[in-house]
Amino acid sequence: MNKNIFKQISGSIYFVLIARLAMVMLLFSICRVAFYLFNTDLFPDMTFGYFMKLMNGGWHFDLTAVLYTNSVYLIAFLLPFRFRYHRIFQNIFKWIFYVTNSVALAANCADFIYYRFTSRRTTWSVFSEFANDKGNTALMGRFLIDYWPVLLFWIAMVALLVFIYKLVKLREPIIKKSWVFYVVHTLLVPICIYLAVGGIRGNFRHSTRPITISNAAQYVDKPMDIGIVLNTPFSIYRTLKRNQYKKLDYFKSQAELENIYTPVHFPADSGKFTPKNVVIIILESFATEHIGSLNKNSHIKDYCGYTPFFDSIVSQSLTFEHSFANGRKSIDAMPSVIASIPSFVDPYVLSIYANNPVKALPNLLKEKGYYSAFFHGAPNGSMGFQAFAAMAGYDNYYGMNEYNNNKDFDGWWGIFDEPFFQYFANTLNQKPEPFLGTIFSLSSHHPFTLPKEYEGKFPLGKLEVHKCIGYTDNALRNFFATAEKMPWFKNTIFVFVADHTNQTFYEEYSSSVGLFKIPIVIYDPHNPELKGIHIEHSVIQQIDIMPTILGYLHYDKPYFGFGFNALDTNNNKHFAINYLNGTYQIYEGDYVLHTNENGPIALFKYDDDPLLKNNLKDQQPEMVERLNNKFKAFLQTYNERLIDNKMVY
Repeated sequence: MNKNIFKQISGSIYFVLIARLAMVMLLFSICRVAFYLFNTDLFPDMTFGYFMKLMNGGWHFDLTAVLYTNSVYLIAFLLPFRFRYHRIFQNIFKWIFYVTNSVALAANCADFIYYRFTSRRTTWSVFSEFANDKGNTALMGRFLIDYWPVLLFWIAMVALLVFIYKLVKLREPIIKKSWVFYVVHTLLVPICIYLAVGGIRGNFRHSTRPITISNAAQYVDKPMDIGIVLNTPFSIYRTLKRNQYKKLDYFKSQAELENIYTPVHFPADSGKFTPKNVVIIILESFATEHIGSLNKNSHIKDYCGYTPFFDSIVSQSLTFEHSFANGRKSIDAMPSVIASIPSFVDPYVLSIYANNPVKALPNLLKEKGYYSAFFHGAPNGSMGFQAFAAMAGYDNYYGMNEYNNNKDFDGWWGIFDEPFFQYFANTLNQKPEPFLGTIFSLSSHHPFTLPKEYEGKFPLGKLEVHKCIGYTDNALRNFFATAEKMPWFKNTIFVFVADHTNQTFYEEYSSSVGLFKIPIVIYDPHNPELKGIHIEHSVIQQIDIMPTILGYLHYDKPYFGFGFNALDTNNNKHFAINYLNGTYQIYEGDYVLHTNENGPIALFKYDDDPLLKNNLKDQQPEMVERLNNKFKAFLQTYNERLIDNKMVY
């Protein structure tokens, strides 16, 4: 082998700077290829030509991320002084280069796995999301063990980073006239800064706004593929600015806007308020994909479900043809379900508007004499649930601290679901009626552990989460066996909803629509009119739960909520909305429109086309315009209400 193949390349400080940054760009591209290879099942029907298109689009985002990551290194090398050639100076910034780029590569590598759970590149909010959670170090260690190939890949990338750094050697210039050196290098500074700023912005035109996450949509055919175009450092940098919202003026008059959409609800019926108990059960990762009774018409070959008890509940409940999550994380679900407030780019509870006064479901029902309590088996403070529960108006919060029995601790997230559901039932039994009780399960979560007595008792399925879905389903069975014997049960309405989906197995659930499909089920054991009712062609989302519950109880006062009353069949303005990788998805019936602030992207009839292959945007312009107007009205209202702090009627 020729030993000169890896001979050092020497050059001026500017040549060295460009060469090293270009090599980091190459590492980012390698990470993009690896990201795809680790997640090929999430990107079916990928062709080489299309992948090259995505790679080409990704170059723009890589350049911005690399320049941001190396900004300190870049500035240091541009200083028009001779000390930048000194060995000590070079050694200091060599290590800065190693550390900053190693961290950036680690962020990219982490999303090889984390993306499978969120279907979006990680943003800055993740640091706030888990800031107060205990046991993060142990969980990180478990992730590194479970996904050791990613760790090895990152180590290889860091080794390659060190190698390429040493491959390019700085050649110190021979300076004959100092004044010429300083003049020339000072004049080069603004030129280099101009080029760097252009690279960070994504364009040199003054009229072009800096490149953002949403710009990735122009390079893809489907929103899911945006995950390949983007890189994680870019997504983190672009969400560092906490205010992600700006006022929009799609509609010039308030009357025109409210004719399409308004979040203010004026109860129309004159029925007397019915003070039923309300129990909301938020189920971790209980995607529609796992529930057999909701897949009878899916026509999926060799389909298998994992929720026999939940299926029995569905057969006696009100369900909807199409039900969706508004977000992809647990932290998105709580404000959506409890307060009818969705999350888009970042979780609402982590935004600067999280302290806006709101009247959530506990607040509104408290005016009717309700007691309320929120239950989550994790350590108190986890995911910010306790703080939001207090803001939403819950009278009490019951977490791992109140449970006070660590023998039922799963070793990672909190108390196993079965004993905590029993605790939930017994605690509610001691409370005055009417009450609002809400529980958020946690056992169907990585690393997917079960109590020792249940190991091997549930089908392993195709994914690790399946056995835990079976376990939580059994915990529900035991909860109802206990609750049915309690006096409050006969006067209670139960609402089941998942927080988000998880990993997928069937390709029908791997599309950008399938990734948001969750169950939303309303069960009133003592209302025969509600048993086994399935509303065809209907759309419901998490933010509709609060208005739907209030409608079912005949709540008789005006209130604020971004969702709709799904039981109001006279309202033809219903639609659902969620956000994925810079693209909004607007659902009406079995149509979904992909759009963003720059305009419509694609239209699909997802019942007939679950893999979203047939773009109908050009064939159905009227439907595109109709759904896009709903999107614009919703987004304009959402931004304005958050910014102006107008989230209470």
